[in-house]
This record gives sequence, C-alpha cells and structure tokens, in this order.
Amino acid sequence: MIRYIEIKAPAKINIGLFVTEKRSDGFHNLLTFFYPVPDLFDTIIIERSDKYELICPGSSLAPDDSNLITKAKFLLEKNFNVKINAKVTLHKKIPMGAGMGGGSSDAAAVLLAFNDMFGLNIGKKELNQLALLLGSDVPYFLKPVPSIGKSRGEILTPVEFLIKKPIVIINPGIHINTGEAFRNITPEIPALSYELLLKKEVSNFGVLKSILKNDFENYVFSKYPEIKNIKTALYNTGAEFSLMTGTGSTVFGIFPDKTYAENSINQFPSNYFKFISEN
Repeated sequence: MIRYIEIKAPAKINIGLFVTEKRSDGFHNLLTFFYPVPDLFDTIIIERSDKYELICPGSSLAPDDSNLITKAKFLLEKNFNVKINAKVTLHKKIPMGAGMGGGSSDAAAVLLAFNDMFGLNIGKKELNQLALLLGSDVPYFLKPVPSIGKSRGEILTPVEFLIKKPIVIINPGIHINTGEAFRNITPEIPALSYELLLKKEVSNFGVLKSILKNDFENYVFSKYPEIKNIKTALYNTGAEFSLMTGTGSTVFGIFPDKTYAENSINQFPSNYFKFISEN
C-alpha cells in the first residue's frame, strides 16, 4: 500500500496562442504550443490519513472546495466510489493566476498520484477525459512535454523541440480574469502550421517575432500597460523573442545567453516574480 507520494507539478508557457473559434458549448477552440518549464514547479506531498485535508503553507491560496486539487479529489470519489482520505500539502512556487498553468498542473499531478495511491487503475484515455472536466489545460499536464495543442487544448501532438537558451519569466502580480479576456477577443483562424515551424531546431528565435502572437495581448496590454512594458523591456535588454503566456499576466523572453538573461532580470522591481529557466 502506497502511503506517501511527493510529486513536482511544473509550469508551462505558451509559445504562441491563437483563439480560432467560439464553440457551441461556450468554450473556445485554440491553437497553441505548450512548452514545459520543469525547473519552475509546485511541490505536492500526499500522505494517507484518516480524513482529507489540503494545506498550503506560506501561500494566500485558499485550501477550500474551489481549489482544483480538491475538485480532482471530489471528481474521483464521484466516479469511482472511493473515499480519498489524504493529507495534501501544496508548496506553491508558480505564481497564481499568471497564465503558467499552476493550478492545472497541480490538478493533473494529484489525479496521477491519487490513481496510484488508491489503486484506481484509471487508463490514460479516461484520465484525459477526467482532466478536461477540471480545466482546458489539465490534460496537457498529465504528460507535460513540448506539444501542439488544439481544440480546447486537450488534443495534443508531442513535438521534439528543445530551447537551449535561457528563458526569463516575469510576473508583475496582476491577476487577469480569464473569462473577461475571452470576451474581449475576436476568434480568427491563423495562417500558421506549427508542424512545419517546429520540425527542426530553431537557432534564431527572432524569426518567430513576425510569425507567432498571443491573441490576448491586445486586450491585456490595453487594460494593463504595465504588462506591455515588461515585453518592451525584455526586448530592449536583448531578448530574441518575447510573448505573454496564457491570458497573462506573465511575460517570458528567450535570451541568447545567461549573461543577457541575468542583466535583463535585474531591471525589474523587487516585488515582481522573476525566474530564469535553463532547462
């Protein structure tokens, strides 16, 4: 019997995010490229117990029924007639509501961990279906490798693609309302093939500037100029490519080397979340 599991739930960035159409079910179809940031992660510790509890030490995150970890627990209990009694300790490092998929990654991590700990024997296809019920990004985090995402983001095509340059990640602590962001964009099908674009290693990321965009930037930048200024500052300090990820408010920049990355990150205020990924 498994009594203890410790799992890392990584962040992601969207290298391009296109909203292609609004669906009849109220969701939107997307085209994006998910890229994992494995050295930026939340740590989740799960221990068997005589009751369920979620603890988030040092975080402002409310450990209540609205948390995706607890929603994942309820979903499994409802579908598999099981009682999940466990103490879940969530150590948050990924900024919340920042377009990096922190909550979705946490949900996927506990789906996998509860499946193992309680012997539910849920197959890959059913896990994906359950994950999508929790959120559009959750299926990606069941196996977070570089992937083209379509439909709501759950139709995934893994791609062999590695960024060998440092990625600077900046978050100003501004929370973007996802629903509001979707209401303020006009869906459009892009003339773009990620399959061709990512077929080989990209050595000069500057070529992506004219090809890839995030459809949410126009709305978010107009409402929060501070976020637009981050992208401008990253380019001004040597980024080859920069983009907002998700619906914001995180902006990332790919830099030619570590020296450029460190010089760039030092220009931002101390109250910003700042991180250099070198994986």
